[in-house]
Amino acid sequence: HALDQNSSDPHLPLQWPDGLVLVGKEDDIKNSQRITAKVNGREVVVFYHEGKFHALDSRCYHEGGPLNLGEIEDIAGQPCIVCPWHKYVITLETGEGLYEGINPLEPSPTPRWQSKGVKQRIHKVTVNNGNVYVSPPDLSVSFDSDYFADKYKNNGDLAVKKKSNSQAAE
Repeated sequence: HALDQNSSDPHLPLQWPDGLVLVGKEDDIKNSQRITAKVNGREVVVFYHEGKFHALDSRCYHEGGPLNLGEIEDIAGQPCIVCPWHKYVITLETGEGLYEGINPLEPSPTPRWQSKGVKQRIHKVTVNNGNVYVSPPDLSVSFDSDYFADKYKNNGDLAVKKKSNSQAAE
């Protein structure tokens, strides 16, 4: 059978022609459940949750909290990441910010989860040949999380990714 052009090459390109960025091996991410990566200089967190990959800006749209350290919770039937700083809730599928609100016009108002709209930029994930790729962001559309993505861009302050000499000396 015709070989897929990349399967024969052990050194896969870091970037594919359509801009896909290699973020890791499928098995590694399935095992660790989450990784952080740089996509075009931007910090992205990739989650593997209940059989699906999700990628979002790693900094919470609210005040830039590290979503890679948050807990995933099932809220109103959808998997959400809860920011460790201020407990902001963001859906993994759409990047919507959720909040619990009540309708004061109801006879006995009960809090319901409602959407603030899409706040967190999500990124398309592609799995090919055991590798996981993230599509670069479409910057013609803007999201609240862009502010922190830009603020933290390229400064590599994610503990996970940092490989400095100071660590070796400790």
